[in-house]
Amino acid sequence: MRELPVQDIVDTVAKLCIDACHKLPPDLIAGFHQAVAQEISPLGKSVLLKLIDNDRIAREQNVPVCHDTGLTIVYVSLGQEVHVVGGAFQEAIQAGVRKGYAEGYMRKSVVGDPLLRVNTNDNTPAVVHTEIVPGDRVHITVLPKGGGSENWSTMKFLLPGEGAEGVKKFVLDAINTAGGAACPPLTVGVGIGGSFDKVTEIAKKAILRDIGIHHQAPHIAALERELLEDINRTGIGPQGYGGVSTALWVAVETYACHITALPVAVNIQCHAGRRASAEI
Repeated sequence: MRELPVQDIVDTVAKLCIDACHKLPPDLIAGFHQAVAQEISPLGKSVLLKLIDNDRIAREQNVPVCHDTGLTIVYVSLGQEVHVVGGAFQEAIQAGVRKGYAEGYMRKSVVGDPLLRVNTNDNTPAVVHTEIVPGDRVHITVLPKGGGSENWSTMKFLLPGEGAEGVKKFVLDAINTAGGAACPPLTVGVGIGGSFDKVTEIAKKAILRDIGIHHQAPHIAALERELLEDINRTGIGPQGYGGVSTALWVAVETYACHITALPVAVNIQCHAGRRASAEI
């Protein structure tokens, strides 16, 4: 049994919050450059070049890429041979978010009660997903999720007979409804299967996958390619100004489901696809 001090968790989460908000992932930047090469709209190309420059400035000046530094989503794979000592595991995650958002000078975007709307002033509570796995390591991923894209995410129960064509129609309807309001170019996470709660969970987890990495199942990988092509034919373009770069990537995740159901969820990620991971 390996003992892990809670302060290590606090410090790791804090650093991940700052890194995620101040530096976009390399695969996303590569996606921007690829989109520049393919974009036929002069205005769309100009937007993409500005997004690349924006990331450079954020890195050089150590400031957030976007003013909306999001609701913090934290994914933890906790090894079953780890014994957390010196405090509570869940509180350590929240303390790390508080520390990171204070030290990184990031906007606090969380209200404690959804109806009373009073800001908690420290960006907590974060949403924490914990999975117990074999081993004695802890893997943590921080996903700051901006409100603009999250607000356009959606789910629906389709009839089983609607199949892949029904899924494609639902995804395209979601993207067309969002238009430029979700700050494209987008990363689109699609969940298919599971239950009411599981399908939204896997849709969000899909956006953690690196751009360029397809699903291992051939028929799902083919669906990802078709969706990306269809989305980029909508003409929405970067920031909604028109073009062929509405989405940089589409990732689909699936789960077993009931014989009567075909749940589908679309989790939209804006151009600022922030995420950072570490293992302790």
